[in-house]
Amino acid sequence: MTRLLKNLVLLPIAIVLIALAVANRHEVTLSLDPFSRADPALTVTAPLFWILFGAVAFGVFIGGVASWAAQGKWRREARVKRREADRWHQEADRLKAVQEPQTTALSAPSSRNAA
Repeated sequence: MTRLLKNLVLLPIAIVLIALAVANRHEVTLSLDPFSRADPALTVTAPLFWILFGAVAFGVFIGGVASWAAQGKWRREARVKRREADRWHQEADRLKAVQEPQTTALSAPSSRNAA
């Protein structure tokens, strides 16, 4: 069901992106030098759709890094809780190992009473 919903969302997006790429095939010059308009030092000449897709990809990357950084305190807390849970599990296993020999030792006298 989720695969169908994902395809229903992604198919229109793919159609729009293909239409955008076909409509914007002409090359444009992107100047990254704000000081020299006549002879810019940093220029990129590429089809417009590559520049648009690159800007979207850059935005997705920056958004991912920002959300990853914002969730750092939750990852740190999860690590601390995981270590604490492991420590309690080890303690419980140790207490079970200590408890088992005592249980078998207590059951031995009952068999003596039967004789």
